[in-house]
Amino acid sequence: TGVFNAPKRYNIAENGAVGDGTTLNTKAIQATIDKCAQNGGGTIVIPKGTFLSGSIFLKPGVNIEMEDGSVLKGSTNIEDYPKGMTRIEGHFEPWRSALINADKVDHLRITGKGVLDGSGEPFWKLFYSRRSADSKTTNLSVERPRLAFIRDSKDVEISGISFTNSGFWNLHLYRNQHVKVDNCRFVAPHGRVPDDHAPSSDGIDVDSDQDVTISNCFFSVGDDDIALKGSKGPFALDDKDSPPVEHIRIQDCIFEAGGGVMTCGSEATIVRDVVVQRCTTSVNVLQLKLRPDTPQQYENITISDITLKDNATIFKVAPWSQYFDLKGQAPPKSTVRNITISNVKGSGSSLGAISGHNLTTFGDITLKNVNVTLKNANMRVGNINTLKFENVVVNGAPMSAPAGTPAPTK
Repeated sequence: TGVFNAPKRYNIAENGAVGDGTTLNTKAIQATIDKCAQNGGGTIVIPKGTFLSGSIFLKPGVNIEMEDGSVLKGSTNIEDYPKGMTRIEGHFEPWRSALINADKVDHLRITGKGVLDGSGEPFWKLFYSRRSADSKTTNLSVERPRLAFIRDSKDVEISGISFTNSGFWNLHLYRNQHVKVDNCRFVAPHGRVPDDHAPSSDGIDVDSDQDVTISNCFFSVGDDDIALKGSKGPFALDDKDSPPVEHIRIQDCIFEAGGGVMTCGSEATIVRDVVVQRCTTSVNVLQLKLRPDTPQQYENITISDITLKDNATIFKVAPWSQYFDLKGQAPPKSTVRNITISNVKGSGSSLGAISGHNLTTFGDITLKNVNVTLKNANMRVGNINTLKFENVVVNGAPMSAPAGTPAPTK
């Protein structure tokens, strides 16, 4: 009897899509999605083959399954990604849609063994050529599509998918609850600029989300690996579009290249209750970007059971002043507190550095049960006197917490 309730499956190749790598399939794939939604939902199946497409828009009840050998390949024509009001870099503005877009699609599943390929190279080259012509070129000056943008949804699972060569961010999650990303790969060139580097190729951007678990994933990108994001600017705490990033779990992942296992910023206001465990990294373990124009709170972050490799560092905590705007307001205060990194082994570059801007208040930051081999045993600290070392051994010798200057009084 159970067969009668089996979810309907719609193979895009049986509905007009051609997997030859050159036929533009946007309309055929969207028509398949719409048909599936109209018939009560089900699963869109992308079979083996390379299916070129522009932006597609998922509907409630419509899932995606990518079979082994399937590639959904983004068009290199920016006009195949419609422009509309969307969330980008901590605010809303007209910007290009992603390759896959999902809005208010509770219970979404994107699963399988396929590849999302953003065909990013022409977009990267355009960005670098514009920037070399005008040094004031910002990330948003040159339109580039994300691979996937999922917003305002509950109970989302993405598993088994490879995200490659995104024109901009790979997976942008905005204002969702209960998201699981498991056994996915995020890969973009991370070599020399501009020839072999993908600008803004963040792996996962966790933007104003709650209850997100990222597990068993591999990251090798040209920008932040996992960035926790929100809003920015002196009025950020009043931004109703940007609730706190809370209850984030990152576990059993490998970080080969990128900005850091976990980065707060460059747009982030309140980030709390983050647990990272059992990860291997060749990049920064903890990166906190402290904006001088935003009242930031980064707190209750626990990182444990970390293996360092290659040029990994533990701390990269520093002011972020690349682009900021106080909008005529007095500089706001920021707080970083209750951060513990423990059970670290392996070999890397250095312990890194911790410093804030003038109005950063540091609470407890603890490093404990560490036994590592480092190329540079020194650590740079600035305006922090709450750094604690417990059982920290570097290059075979016990190490005490370096003294910083007192944090400013409130």
